[in-house]
Amino acid sequence: MADTKREIERKYELPELPDAEGPAGLPDLTRARGVASVLAEGVVELDAVYYDTADQRLAAGRLTLRRREGGDDAGWHLKFPVATGIRDELRAPLGDTVPDELVALASARTLGAPLVPVVRLRTARDVSQLYAADGERLAEVSVDTVRAERLAGAVAGHPATAAWTEVEVELAEGADPAVLDAVEKKLRKAGLRPAVAPSKLSRALQETAPAARDATGPSGTAGDHVLAYLRAQIEAIVTQDPAVRRDLPDSVHQLRVATRRLRSAFRSYRKVLDRSVTDPIGTELRWLAGELGVDRDNEVLTQRLSAHIDDVPRTLLLGPVESRLRIWSVARRSGSRERTLAVLDSERYRALLTALDALLTEPPLRKGAERTPGTVLPRALLKGYARLARRTEHALSLAPGKERDVALHSARKAAKRARYAAEAATPALGKPADRFRKRVKDVQSTLGDHQDSVVARETLREIGIAAHAAGETAFTWGLLYGEEEARSAALERELTVVWAESSRRKWRSALTG
Repeated sequence: MADTKREIERKYELPELPDAEGPAGLPDLTRARGVASVLAEGVVELDAVYYDTADQRLAAGRLTLRRREGGDDAGWHLKFPVATGIRDELRAPLGDTVPDELVALASARTLGAPLVPVVRLRTARDVSQLYAADGERLAEVSVDTVRAERLAGAVAGHPATAAWTEVEVELAEGADPAVLDAVEKKLRKAGLRPAVAPSKLSRALQETAPAARDATGPSGTAGDHVLAYLRAQIEAIVTQDPAVRRDLPDSVHQLRVATRRLRSAFRSYRKVLDRSVTDPIGTELRWLAGELGVDRDNEVLTQRLSAHIDDVPRTLLLGPVESRLRIWSVARRSGSRERTLAVLDSERYRALLTALDALLTEPPLRKGAERTPGTVLPRALLKGYARLARRTEHALSLAPGKERDVALHSARKAAKRARYAAEAATPALGKPADRFRKRVKDVQSTLGDHQDSVVARETLREIGIAAHAAGETAFTWGLLYGEEEARSAALERELTVVWAESSRRKWRSALTG
């Protein structure tokens, strides 16, 4: 894995500062709160070539990939946005070609398109370090004189070069972020203003060939709103792909949620979307969620059982219970990380990403897409609610047992589908759809907790049998099974209350006005 560095920085436009007192044309930053001294380190020459696809897919996702010479971090750098002013920079050694690892991390956006040089930036960087009274390094301040040259994608009528000067303030590792506010206060007082462009590359691209105005947001039709929702979920998949490859916390879960939301939209809005196109994609999304879910589900289940074991009084904890759970967990997770990466590197997955990209390029819209949101979206929500009602009431009519458990799980799926449909409709329908979403979410949460208990019981039985076969006492596993059985019964009673509250609402009049 490439080295990762988190950058927390702020950029500023640099005007003329005739009254500057400090190094490199800056005001005296020792007057900033917490800064005791400023050490000027001199000028460093940096030469960076930025790579992207011909249609700038990385730039569209706010990623930057560069090969940089000069300075103390020469090499290949791939940067991912984290939040405003925060990016993760992955570094690889300097070489002539883009490292395979960085190619893989960007592959969900490039979709196999070649990475080519698009911009060259040559920067004279005048660097100063800020220190606290105790000698702690607080931040690095640099005045960057930049010369940009467009290497590919030049547009007739626009210059192929640009030049500007800017200031960067980058927080030192482990330093208090409050120092950035203190420095900014002094810079603003001296006439500096936050930079409009989030990066040098984005400014270079804009100044040498301004991008067309983005008109992909919601407009006035039902199709516009559904497509906006699809676009957001596809973007979530593409964003979480490198996060899963980097093994970041919760990334697998977030990617799976995006696949579920997409599938729900496909099924809920069939009056808007042509199912001959979306059904095959939905099948592939179900495959992807299933492949990625094995490790995640086992992790969640292990955490649940571990917590329950911790709650068991020591006098009732008989046999090597923790060891038996560990054996079960390790056996389930063996090779799961390799399996996940193999799925993301597979041709089947790449074909799915390509299909999702084409879905947005040429949306498979039906005639219903041309109608107003208020005439199409409420019908989809009400249809989803009717499905949820049938399944929930059927499940509650059954006697407790396996058949009821299966029926409740089916109702859970309907609740999740209705909730996601409401999420897509809320920007258009407003508070009524949001209230609908919240009520359905309450039902889904109760059903979800019940299903988790069902799965836990099945696992406890499996582990208890393995413990007995190994000559261990299964007493504690039976105890935990009984506790889960009691939880399931309590959740079924809770469901009757939650469902009654939801079903009393007159959703048709609320959603249709």
